[in-house]
Amino acid sequence: MKQFIVLGLGRFGSSVAITLTELGYEVLGVDSDPERVNALKDKITEAVQADISDERALVELGAKNFDAAIVGVGSILESSILAAIILKEMGIKYIVAKAQNALHGKVLEKIGVDKIVFPERDMGIRIARSLITPNIKDYIELEPDHSVIEIEALPDFIDKTLSELDLRNKYGINVLAIKRDNSFNISPKAKDVIKKGDFLIVIGETKKITELAGKSSH
Repeated sequence: MKQFIVLGLGRFGSSVAITLTELGYEVLGVDSDPERVNALKDKITEAVQADISDERALVELGAKNFDAAIVGVGSILESSILAAIILKEMGIKYIVAKAQNALHGKVLEKIGVDKIVFPERDMGIRIARSLITPNIKDYIELEPDHSVIEIEALPDFIDKTLSELDLRNKYGINVLAIKRDNSFNISPKAKDVIKKGDFLIVIGETKKITELAGKSSH
């Protein structure tokens, strides 16, 4: 997946949009609130003001050309549901939507939304994971068994190249980026060396990444 459209730039939507942008993907953020759009215009690829439940507006934005869509509106149920229906009818391959409650989630499921997110519940899961495995700083679940996870470089990683670590063959894990201080090395090369304090953005089977990250957890 290379291009994402995020509909609704509240706390959840903006967080997803910024994270995807930092990971090197192209992101179009859409919201009817000009202040929210203005706040993100320099943080994501592009931010525009439009009504996310207006089919014509989404057609004009070329929503159907994106690899995946995230519906970040939860509190305005009608807008959330209408946006999901429009995206589904457009034929977008993968749709993620935020749900306000279980009933909202059931409606989104019936529409055919691929992944439904309950932010408070999911945040609880994230906090629980971070308590068990402190090396995991953040993660985005792509599907039940696979995730994009940010892990702190383990002691065994320090001063070794990605080629020497060979995470792909040993764990089936691919390194998407290396985060050092406030800079990102997107699509790092095999010869790149891991330093103390680095964070690796990796993608793979959640269980295997968690096992790896837990090797030096205290």
